[in-house]
Amino acid sequence: MHTRRDGAGLLVLAGAPLGNVADASERLRAALTDADLVAAEDTRRVRRLAAELGVTLPRVVSYFEGNETRRTPELLAELSGGAHVTLITDAGMPSVSDPGYRLVRAAIEADVPVTAVPGPSAVTTALAVSGLPSDRFCFEGFPPRKTAERRTRFTELAAERRTLVFFESPHRIEGTLTALATAFGPDRPAALCRELTKTYEQVRRGGLGELSAGVADDPPRGEITLVVAGAPAAEPVVREAADLAALVAERQAAGVSRRDAVDAVAAELGLPRREVYAAALGTR
Repeated sequence: MHTRRDGAGLLVLAGAPLGNVADASERLRAALTDADLVAAEDTRRVRRLAAELGVTLPRVVSYFEGNETRRTPELLAELSGGAHVTLITDAGMPSVSDPGYRLVRAAIEADVPVTAVPGPSAVTTALAVSGLPSDRFCFEGFPPRKTAERRTRFTELAAERRTLVFFESPHRIEGTLTALATAFGPDRPAALCRELTKTYEQVRRGGLGELSAGVADDPPRGEITLVVAGAPAAEPVVREAADLAALVAERQAAGVSRRDAVDAVAAELGLPRREVYAAALGTR
């Protein structure tokens, strides 16, 4: 582990188990017990984790989305005063769609050393078990909650060649899969990973349309990580106007506006938007 300079503080980002406490490392135990202060996304959960690990915690304070802005200066003051602070979230690595980024930036700007105790990550775990290409991928976090913003985001991502990884909640996953199937096409391969490392771990694999229908019939519970294959290489052949118009109409029939449908088809096929738009209007 990073050693402290004399009198200097140290910020340690500690990776927490996704659900299986057996994944905790000896370094995580040390990071919790050796700290002067533990900043936790949920103080109750970190106390339960400590009890399961058989370790005694030092002083614990909360550090979550609701108090991140206010708490960051307080923690920075502790670090600047020489404290060894361990930051831990509910599961996975701090700063990855979890609290931590603000504190890391503040520590760096104050010349406070920052290190990590690497641990489990839902992003790489889901990617590994998905069966989808993992040589190049991008993490998109949680999709926008508002329908229009989500549709725009997915339209922008439709032509992304890298495998995509998302987080999503159980009550929004059906809408997200439906929107993805509309923007990316229902046959785009994907894997819905839920409750990773836990007793009821499950991975559903199939096309986006198939997965969307599946969650409608059997809604998943628990933590969800969604892995979606990147866009295939654009076909070198020139599409006929009728084909382009049919692809636009297919998306419009699913409830997408003509503008968004044109954008999605153009992105998917790597064609100029004006060409797809002209075909949709029948003027090509």
